Amino acid sequence: MSKWLNPRSAFGIALIAAALIALPFVAAMGGQAWVRILNFAILYVFLALGLNIVVGFAGLLDLGYIAFYAVGAYTYALLASPHFGLHWPFWVILPIGAAVACFFGVLLGSPTLKLRGDYLAIVTLGFGEIVRIFLNNLNAPINVTNGPQGITLIDPVAFGDFRFSGTSQILGVSLSGPQKYYFLLVALAIFVIIINLRLQNSRIGRAWQAIGINTRNLKLLAFAMGASFGGVAGGVFSAMQGFVSPESFSLIESIMILAMVVLGGMGHIPGVILGAVLLSILPEVLRYGVGPLQMALFGKMLIDPESLRMLIFGLALVLVMRFKPAGLWPSPERKRELSEKRAGAV
Repeated sequence: MSKWLNPRSAFGIALIAAALIALPFVAAMGGQAWVRILNFAILYVFLALGLNIVVGFAGLLDLGYIAFYAVGAYTYALLASPHFGLHWPFWVILPIGAAVACFFGVLLGSPTLKLRGDYLAIVTLGFGEIVRIFLNNLNAPINVTNGPQGITLIDPVAFGDFRFSGTSQILGVSLSGPQKYYFLLVALAIFVIIINLRLQNSRIGRAWQAIGINTRNLKLLAFAMGASFGGVAGGVFSAMQGFVSPESFSLIESIMILAMVVLGGMGHIPGVILGAVLLSILPEVLRYGVGPLQMALFGKMLIDPESLRMLIFGLALVLVMRFKPAGLWPSPERKRELSEKRAGAV
């Protein structure tokens, strides 16, 4: 505890806090779209930290993690929309969404714990696709999910009469809906990060990475806990968007979240956060910058901005994995492990 009380650490925390408070106002100068991009970056931090429990701590490959995100989103949508005529409060639904996603995590983990490598990847990939297909088809004979049309008019987050949609005056400061969601997401993110840090340093966290003990139940717990973070992120996503549909939970999203964990540094919480922020914001910067850059250099569009954006994005990932195989910010243990492997190869 004392390491957080020394002047240098206190100054660093104060600087980060000031930057986080100022960030949505600076981003709003470029339009509310940039504030929304920040909000989605924080959501991806939730998802990457949840997947890191499974992949980074427990060493299990999960390509269907987006299914838990979908479960949380639809749980919120069904309990806070006119679809079933239910309008439960946000603070009640969010734990329910986490619990339902946790149940699905156990459901996936129980029969797959004996699988390893490619076999586990294929099964988890299939699970993610099955959930998406179910959501796409559960509109007959009983309309549960409204099929591919999705669920609309989902209630925003509200505490009493204070709603996070629309613009409000708080202490004389005008805050837009995305800016209010930003501060809510930052508060939730701090809570999630603290849980991850405590978990990593706990007996359970150390047991996940241990060798030679019966870890079946512990790895099942990893699936369940990782899934619960996805459920929380899905509930907030549903409230922010006011609309959910199965197309938001495709396989490419699962792969993107896994890339965030690997790029940042598996098993290292600061690295995972860095990977999530970079891979969620960088594509949007390229989306808005590639077109104007071509016009400035060539006076016309030579390559479709969307195609060029993904090409640059993919090339950047390949280069990082080539020259930084442990990730951009790996844990000391991971760096030492790779150094030993290289020394052994020589």
